[in-house]
Amino acid sequence: MYTTLIQIEELKALQSTGAPLMIFDCSFDLMNPAAGEEQYRKAHIPGAVYASLDAALTDEGIVDADGTLHPHPDAASGGRHPLPSREKFAMWLSGVGFTNEMQAVVYDRNGANYCGRLWWMLKWAGHDAVAVLDGGLQAWQAAGGGVTDRQEASHFQSNFRLGPPLRRLATTQEVERGLGQPGQVLVDARGAPRFKGEVEPLDPVAGHIPGALNRPFGQNLGADGRFKPADQLRLEFQQLLGGRDPATVVHHCGSGVSAVPNVIAMELAGLGPTALYAGSWSEWCRDPSRPVAKG
Repeated sequence: MYTTLIQIEELKALQSTGAPLMIFDCSFDLMNPAAGEEQYRKAHIPGAVYASLDAALTDEGIVDADGTLHPHPDAASGGRHPLPSREKFAMWLSGVGFTNEMQAVVYDRNGANYCGRLWWMLKWAGHDAVAVLDGGLQAWQAAGGGVTDRQEASHFQSNFRLGPPLRRLATTQEVERGLGQPGQVLVDARGAPRFKGEVEPLDPVAGHIPGALNRPFGQNLGADGRFKPADQLRLEFQQLLGGRDPATVVHHCGSGVSAVPNVIAMELAGLGPTALYAGSWSEWCRDPSRPVAKG
């Protein structure tokens, strides 16, 4: 069972055994939401199922009479990419034929940014056998792995059963109560200009949650697009935390997606598991009464 990363040769070996396996392509582009599926249709690992951030891994919400989109009352978080309820997510997994006996392997073309979301959601659904393909599709192709543009056959409806959550989801109320307290360390995965409040291309307010530390998610990867060695990640996170307890870390970003590579990296470093604030900055900043820091 692979539970964090899986390497190219390990995936090929797993495929050769005929073990229960489902591969998910999670490629996406925030600025062009249709692009990920277009890329998938042109080239994906044979047999891979497409998992769209917008259509599968985010609650679709409710559009009112004047066209305003509101979070669905059953959504598990707020923000720009609200988590669907665990029950709704289980229905999607069943719809693509995923079963509790399967090993899940997730990948993208985006530095593990989007596939990390599905990795975390499967853990949250109680399914531990899920791993990120280290290096993504680029590494797969560089190692001679084949791709196809063939439309994958439909899978039979399964009956995926939820288990106890294996990762903790932090709420806005918890984060707010923990501000300035030793029992909570916030780590923001956005790029430094957004964290500092110098620019804000997506959300209505620029800045960050007071007291948060900044660790852009791309810092977890080496020049080859793979996660850095565990010892290096451990050193970097220990330097970031400055003696603070890793068990108190709550990760966030803009909308709860790019925070997950930091979650994975801390686990690889032996410093996890840690919590995720899925609503993130996009949920936090929508209430003008909440404090905002810059710089």
